[in-house]
Amino acid sequence: MSKSSDEREAVPRPSAGAGSWEERGITRRDFMKFCTAMSAALALPVSLVPRIAEALEADGRPSVIWLEFQSCTGDTEALLRAANPTVGEIVLDVLSVDYAETIMAAAGHQAEEARLKTLKERSGKYIAIVEGAIPMKDNGVYCCVGGRSAVDIAREVCGGAMATITVGTCASYGGIPAAAPNPTGAVGVKDAVPGATVINLPGCPVNTDNLVATVVHLLTFGKPPATDGKGRPLFAYGKKIHDNCERRPHFDAGQYVEQWGDQGHRKGYCLYKMGCKGPETFHNCPTQRYNEKTSWPVGSGHGCAGCSEPHFWDTMTPFYRRLPHVPGFGIETTADKIGLGVAAATAAAFGVHGVVSALRKGDESDAGKEG
Repeated sequence: MSKSSDEREAVPRPSAGAGSWEERGITRRDFMKFCTAMSAALALPVSLVPRIAEALEADGRPSVIWLEFQSCTGDTEALLRAANPTVGEIVLDVLSVDYAETIMAAAGHQAEEARLKTLKERSGKYIAIVEGAIPMKDNGVYCCVGGRSAVDIAREVCGGAMATITVGTCASYGGIPAAAPNPTGAVGVKDAVPGATVINLPGCPVNTDNLVATVVHLLTFGKPPATDGKGRPLFAYGKKIHDNCERRPHFDAGQYVEQWGDQGHRKGYCLYKMGCKGPETFHNCPTQRYNEKTSWPVGSGHGCAGCSEPHFWDTMTPFYRRLPHVPGFGIETTADKIGLGVAAATAAAFGVHGVVSALRKGDESDAGKEG
């Protein structure tokens, strides 16, 4: 069905200074598909797709300073495996990544000069992205870059940014470095730089789709997306993993994996009894997934570790032991109660159809024969 001229004009064309996506091998159709995917990821109406496209095609890519502190570099690794768009498109087309230790060509004094140049020339207009926790103990001596402590650098960079995005649980809440006994006094960015505008994207590692969607929201609306009480965007962390889990029907039916490799495990039964923390974890893993949306831990047969929650290393362990009580579940308090309820309902259903009485008669006749 052909569109009217008015409808066609509603979709913005590339601006003169945008570098035109077509010149870089990206068709208009693919570009608009990406904008539509971003609107879906952000839970925005389709009517805002033209506005997203206009923001991405505007002259001038926003500057980004990517800081890395106490981390495993897993979030950078996730970025390098981004698919839609690819890391090349993100770094070269969508953003101007002026400083990122792991992927930048410059090193030493040249690298530090690149960061300082952005701080001076783009003050209040650049986006700070932080990976890794920030140690506060002993004046922050446990993590230094270029002779300066992580906390000093974070306060300088995040304090002058239009917004700071933390990628991964370490940068968001301290993560594993902050686990007891926390010898370096590691904390998340918001605790280290209280006055900064911080958007937390916890998870080990961050889902790059959520990072791109957050950046797109900043570019489109000039402000962070709506967040929950822990600073996480609602579009990505508004629901519990348990709510959208593909194994949820098995939970409701009282069908659980009792031992790794058993029949229930092979049939895709619920992993709650094996320690899955999905009932207490907020993240869009079941719907957004990883590796070009092919899979995620629970889909691969491993329970959720709750890694997008604050202090998960202390509060969610042991990882392979189930949660005894699930707050806010009401009648779904424990797997035992659910299993008993299902068994009772099943027995009632058998009774209605006369199956139970038939089985009982069969058992009595067998007992008589034995006597």
